[in-house]
Amino acid sequence: MKILFKVTIAIVFTIFMCSCVQKTYDKTVLYCLDTRAIDDVRTVGIRGNDKPLNWESDFPMKLDTKDNLYKAYVTTKTGYLNTEIKFTVNGEFELKDASNRKVSLHENDTVKYVAVFNQPK
Repeated sequence: MKILFKVTIAIVFTIFMCSCVQKTYDKTVLYCLDTRAIDDVRTVGIRGNDKPLNWESDFPMKLDTKDNLYKAYVTTKTGYLNTEIKFTVNGEFELKDASNRKVSLHENDTVKYVAVFNQPK
């Protein structure tokens, strides 16, 4: 009887754990940042929740001279439809006393997120 009980518990546990796993997708965001109001921009980056982003180091952005915006494509594997980020210029966080920027992710499409440094959307 004990063996039957243990087997039943193991089967129920396995079914429960398999049904709770959230499906993940590759989500791509094109981040665009306007820094024209800042003098002496040396580096521009993004920090955030989802890999490859993190809160300890910058994910670098590059200047697109066509529209004078810093840009970076970031692809993450997630099951969520949103993420949180902040931009950095010269290693300094924006919006220091404000909430993180919230970025909505679409299930299938690449999202374009355009912002002005230190100005909430």
